[in-house]
Amino acid sequence: MCHYGFGQITFDFSTMRKLFLIMGFSKIINSFKDKRILIIGDLILDRFIYGKVNRISPEAPVPVVDVVSESFLLGGAANVANNIIALGGRVSVAGIIGRDTAGRIMKGLFEERNINTEGIIEDKRPTTVKARVIAHSQQVVRFDREDSKRLEGKSLAHLTDYIKRAIKEHDAVIISDYKKGVISSSLIKAVVKYAKPADTFVAVDPKVGHFHFYKNVSLITPNIMEASQGSGIEIKDEKSLLKAGKALLNRLSCKAVLITRSEEGMSLFEKTSSKNIKITHIPTVAQKVFDVTGAGDTVIAAIALAGTAGASLEDAAIIANHAAGIVVGEVGTAVATPETLLKSLKNA
Repeated sequence: MCHYGFGQITFDFSTMRKLFLIMGFSKIINSFKDKRILIIGDLILDRFIYGKVNRISPEAPVPVVDVVSESFLLGGAANVANNIIALGGRVSVAGIIGRDTAGRIMKGLFEERNINTEGIIEDKRPTTVKARVIAHSQQVVRFDREDSKRLEGKSLAHLTDYIKRAIKEHDAVIISDYKKGVISSSLIKAVVKYAKPADTFVAVDPKVGHFHFYKNVSLITPNIMEASQGSGIEIKDEKSLLKAGKALLNRLSCKAVLITRSEEGMSLFEKTSSKNIKITHIPTVAQKVFDVTGAGDTVIAAIALAGTAGASLEDAAIIANHAAGIVVGEVGTAVATPETLLKSLKNA
């Protein structure tokens, strides 16, 4: 640390550098409100049923839950949209819901948050619902209602038509793949084609089994397990991590890969030229980890907003790392806000 004194004034260049970095991050975060993000993917309604257990059923050796309350939250691609709103951005969603009660509840949640729903197509399949029964702070059981067959016919045509129009009006696209039928190779190709004229940033939160879909996108954000299976290389140390990251870049012909590594932070692989790859390791900033639910949704939301707000991909990843550190420190599906994000960056 260097100090230079002039009279009563002392300059600490380390402190000054941090101040300039915070000023830059603050400018980027303040620009989130001007950015519009298009979310394409599998919309999920999360239902939580809370109760108490005082006895075992006489019909079977299972607990009887006396229901006290229930709540509904946005899940899957819908939670990515929720994160964009919480961070101050504007968002439109494109996906499928059913003509059912769950679909109406989800639309109501979108409207409460001022999320544009023009891209939501009503289909004959049911709205995807993940219902969790929780008693005494413990999850007793989860039951899912879904139809995950590949989207086809008129619903796919309507969705694709909307995406073609909407990409021109948005600063970035996030594809949130939960393997519930919406995301396919043909849909990804269409998104990449429509995004190309304006060089619109396209980020993908991937799913194992679909990696071959994601060719020519701007960025993918797999976790360690997904990166291992997507690259075919088991990540068990730094050497295999580097090998897997480079393999994904080359196989998918994407511009960057961000591998999230839980308590070890993140590793960003950027293709700077046809032969050169820049690798940046970003250590975790999470002080406590209570719940990783939805952390991937937060990462991709933050990095897309920061990138379109003028941050380099490395700085956008640093911002996303701080956003993730905030949400894993909360129980349940949490979100970061501009205020909590800036506070985290200042305290780093």
